[in-house]
Amino acid sequence: MQLNRSQLTEAQSDRAVGAIVGTAVADALGAHYEFDRPPLGDDERAQMLGGGLGPFAPGEWTDDTTMAWCILDVAASGLDLRTEEGLTAVSRNFREWSETEPKDIGNQTARVLNTAGPAPTAAQLRHVSEKLHEMTRHTGGNGSLMRTAAVPLRYLGDRPAVAEAAAAVSALTHWDEHARSGCALWSLAIEHAVVHGEIDVRSGLAHLSPAEASFWAEKLDEAETEAPGKFNPNGWVVTALQAAWSAIAQTPVPEHDPGTHYVEALNTAIRIGNDTDTVAAIAGGLLGARWGASAVPTEWRALSHGYPGIPGDFLITLVHDAVRAGLRSRP
Repeated sequence: MQLNRSQLTEAQSDRAVGAIVGTAVADALGAHYEFDRPPLGDDERAQMLGGGLGPFAPGEWTDDTTMAWCILDVAASGLDLRTEEGLTAVSRNFREWSETEPKDIGNQTARVLNTAGPAPTAAQLRHVSEKLHEMTRHTGGNGSLMRTAAVPLRYLGDRPAVAEAAAAVSALTHWDEHARSGCALWSLAIEHAVVHGEIDVRSGLAHLSPAEASFWAEKLDEAETEAPGKFNPNGWVVTALQAAWSAIAQTPVPEHDPGTHYVEALNTAIRIGNDTDTVAAIAGGLLGARWGASAVPTEWRALSHGYPGIPGDFLITLVHDAVRAGLRSRP
């Protein structure tokens, strides 16, 4: 479906906003339970309590949403995330945030940003990212997947562009091929949900290399058939995506109120344990893109806030600006 209108339908707009609000709220919700301190019991429902590694205030998002903001801010400015100019702007947003001594930052992300130094270009960040991968062969953490919900909003209706941008933004800090293809796959699922109002993660497989498409098809099968709790630990991009997809796919959609699937699936995601804020953020982006911001509980949205000192509702403005920039740039 090629979007060529100046604006989205009301439902599509709600879903576009939902991708980001859904990420931010889920991230903040999962923070309290990170690394099972405490675990969420089978009979419990997640509460917006804050704490975690930060410690974070109730409703305060973590580095997952902060890095998504760094991307969304650039997309909203009208820059193309596939260009050196756009990627450099993202890189400098990442570095500027890292210089604030954040409450939480991933080890791999911190290492790349610290090595690259102040005001890095995209080329400099990619160089460090690639060299780190050559040295360690372990650059496939979940730190680029957690922030990817912002990427597809700039390219709604242009799926090759979504895949290209997602892989390019991932490579700034996570050079691993599974990390790049996983970000592309999840971004394409979010784009599909916003445009079509349905969840179809496999719709993105055609935009991956044959080897990566085969790899991820097998991993999606596992996520749909194995118990969600199997995907713990989930610091690896693969198990993080599997945990998020398992929670979504294996949580029934309530017939009486389908939109509550957002909350129900997040409870499943957080019960998996380990990196709960990140798994919840990944799941929340796709759930929000399907069910819309209107499915996110009002009290959670009202609490939502975080770096760079903004309330969650400000993210809505950035979403609309990013979408408009994408539609204006279409031939």
